Order: sequence, then C-alpha cells, then structure tokens
Amino acid sequence: MINDATLARINQGVQLHHGQGQREAARDLFAQIWDEIGGKRGDPLHICVLAHAMADVQDDVHQELIWDQRALAAADLLTDTRVAQAGVTLPVAGLYPSLHLNLAECYRKLGDLDRAREYLQRAQAGIGALGDDGYAQLIKSGMDRMVQQLASE
Repeated sequence: MINDATLARINQGVQLHHGQGQREAARDLFAQIWDEIGGKRGDPLHICVLAHAMADVQDDVHQELIWDQRALAAADLLTDTRVAQAGVTLPVAGLYPSLHLNLAECYRKLGDLDRAREYLQRAQAGIGALGDDGYAQLIKSGMDRMVQQLASE
C-alpha cells in the first residue's frame, strides 16, 4: 500500500487524466507537484513517478520524450529499499518495462523506428521483473501493440 503523500497526490493526477479525462487539470497538478518536490533536485522516486505521469499528459511528443527521459534517468537512481519505503510493491526492475515502452512509443511517433525498436527490446527484456497481475498484463499488451505498430511502419 502506497504510504507516500507525494505519490498519493501524483496518483490523484493520474486519476484525473485516466479516470476522468481531465488532461489539463492533471497536467496542472503535476506541474504544481513538480515545483513542490524541487524539480530535478527532488527525490528520485518522486521524479520518476511524476515524470512518467507528466509525459502522458503532454500535447507535444518532444515534451513527452523529455519527461519520459527524466523518468528513466530518475529510475536509474532508485533502490529497492527506497521504493519499498514508499509502499510500492514492485522492485525497481519492475519499473523499467513501462518506462522503456513509453520511450519506444515516443520514438515511434517521432519516426525514429530504430530507437523505438531498441526501447521495445529493452522493455521485453525486463518483463520478467513483473508478476502476472493486471499491471503486467497491461504492459505486455502495450508491448504487443508496439510490435504490431512497428511491423506496419
């Protein structure tokens, strides 16, 4: 169970976006949280989760890519201990398939299919860090869609 107040607020933004279709409201909340955590100087866990969510509410693919890159860079600074302290049940390795899949999608949108394939391969290589729950199935189905999209490009 998540016991970190900042992660809970980020989740509120995710719900605004995915649950209620309020993309701009989510982006505004994420921007506020970004300022509160100190931006790039914040806790890597907060940066990773927030940047991952912020990427999803960008209108411009270049901005989406910047946020996805921030999320990945922050994940590289995380430890399983820090993640567990926040109540996140995934190990750090379990964050990477989704992060890599999002980067693959950005590069596909930008027409850089080689890089898209590279990040898809990274996502596929890391899928073993996930269990067999709904989250894992979501990521796996995203990978399957990406395979199909790249095959038709």
